[in-house]
Amino acid sequence: MARRHSDGCVRRASVDVPADERLRLPPGSVYRSRRDWAYIADDNIDAADRLLADIHFALSTLAASPHIGHRRPDLTTRPLRFQPVRDEYLIAYAPDEKPLWVVAVIHGRRNPRVLAAILRGREGDTR
Repeated sequence: MARRHSDGCVRRASVDVPADERLRLPPGSVYRSRRDWAYIADDNIDAADRLLADIHFALSTLAASPHIGHRRPDLTTRPLRFQPVRDEYLIAYAPDEKPLWVVAVIHGRRNPRVLAAILRGREGDTR
């Protein structure tokens, strides 16, 4: 994807998640990060690219070692784990699913009630 910024320059954008058969990414999980990328890219395209690279790296790490995340009983009773990315984002995922089921990639500074509501909204989401 290319964008024309207000300064007239066209810059590149790599917002697609690399293909990885070890991951199952339901609609709305990682692709929410595209909107975050666009928001950050308006000010600093390199910072936006670094954010997505960090999310992609975390997803690959979780696919290889799914139990490294922590539980959040304050957000859900489901057997999900959470992995922070840059102390700003949380990846919510089901570690025992094969392929690894990524429930959501959400901004971690949201109100915990909002986070819990997002996760409740995805309870019925299965393969």
